[in-house]
Amino acid sequence: MSSELVAALEALAQEKNIDEAYLLERLEQSLAKSYQSILDLEWDARVTINRETGAICVYELVPVGEPDEETGEYEEYEERDVTPREVSRIAAQNAKSVVNSIVRDAARQAIYTEFASRKGELVNGTVLQSTPDFTIIKVRDGVEAELPHFDRKRHPSELNEKPDNEHYRHNQRLKSCIVDVRDPNSLETNSRGENTRPAIVVSRTHPELIRRLFEIEVPEIYDGVVEIQAIAREPGARSKVAVSSREANLDPVGACVGPKGSRVRMVVEELRNERIDVIQWDADPAVFVANALSPAKVTRVLIDENTHYATVFVPDDQLSLAIGKEGQNARLTARLTGWHIDIKSDSLMASMPSLVTALIDEDGDTPESEHGRCEYVSPDGVQCRNHARPNSKWCGVHEKEARQKGKKPAQQHAEAGVKDEAAALTAPNSPDASGVPASPAGSASGEGLV
Repeated sequence: MSSELVAALEALAQEKNIDEAYLLERLEQSLAKSYQSILDLEWDARVTINRETGAICVYELVPVGEPDEETGEYEEYEERDVTPREVSRIAAQNAKSVVNSIVRDAARQAIYTEFASRKGELVNGTVLQSTPDFTIIKVRDGVEAELPHFDRKRHPSELNEKPDNEHYRHNQRLKSCIVDVRDPNSLETNSRGENTRPAIVVSRTHPELIRRLFEIEVPEIYDGVVEIQAIAREPGARSKVAVSSREANLDPVGACVGPKGSRVRMVVEELRNERIDVIQWDADPAVFVANALSPAKVTRVLIDENTHYATVFVPDDQLSLAIGKEGQNARLTARLTGWHIDIKSDSLMASMPSLVTALIDEDGDTPESEHGRCEYVSPDGVQCRNHARPNSKWCGVHEKEARQKGKKPAQQHAEAGVKDEAAALTAPNSPDASGVPASPAGSASGEGLV
């Protein structure tokens, strides 16, 4: 290697902002592996490069003495000069590959340092290339991001961050949310081809994307006056956003919707006409659940804190609207509020008043029993799941047994056999395993449980 090549390496290191000593050290390590293979050396090789003249020397590290009994390694080595005559050509080839590798690693490290702390932020880029598995987006000159949309059945370890209704074309402007930045120094096992793919991973399905889009369109959210409390999303179809205001005189829903819906319309257009419901958040779970079922009108909401179930009564003509197409509205409401939602019609409430009475009793204090349930316990140790009758410790089934000739309910139950227990568990007013009364089997009212 001539001094001119060393000077060229020094200039390249300065241009790419790479440490010159690190560049030469990596080159020496690469040359050592190459010469060990080319010269077919029995022992390891070491290469030195003179920083002034560029002279290259190759040494074979021959062990001296006996190896360590525990590790089997030698402590001392003798360097034997095995430098070949034509060393410059091989050195130049290795220098090219090493420089390219160092520049690529340095660029990935710089990207990781800049974007590692920006997870969850919104980036605006241009589509460069689309493949069946991912789309490459240009964030700026020298920085690219990957939008993965792998088939999870064929590649379960990969991500799918693209809504099903979206298709991208070359040079299309696209807003996306940063969900991951790959660490080039990570020791974890990389996914298929990850080292050659962009380090930044972005998403169009993440709920955080909706939050960032609203921050752009709604100044009150950006300033912190209006706060997004929760987001539930089915990408490409529908989303629900719960908002609250820190000022009593400010309507958070109106601020997000904007004049004639101008603000929320911009978000909907960016999400390719994905429907967005903006909902008033409330600290009262019953009010919050009723608001979250919008646009359906709710008659009454009964909350069970123990089982975390919310039983919702709606008018008969609002039942299908409350449940939504294929249960979408009820499903998003459950995700948004964090409550299990059981939707029932007003006609069911009118035909079964005992059902509502049981739910109200469960929601309040029940002095007759600790949990408001029948105190009968079967021989197997399972407590009856029916509600106790007013001023009684038993349900309607076991109270009759308790009155018969002073016998205990357990004795009467044993004499009656398994049929009585099956009848009690399948009674119309019997609650299900969650503690919330179940609807009659085969009901045509269309009740849904989420």
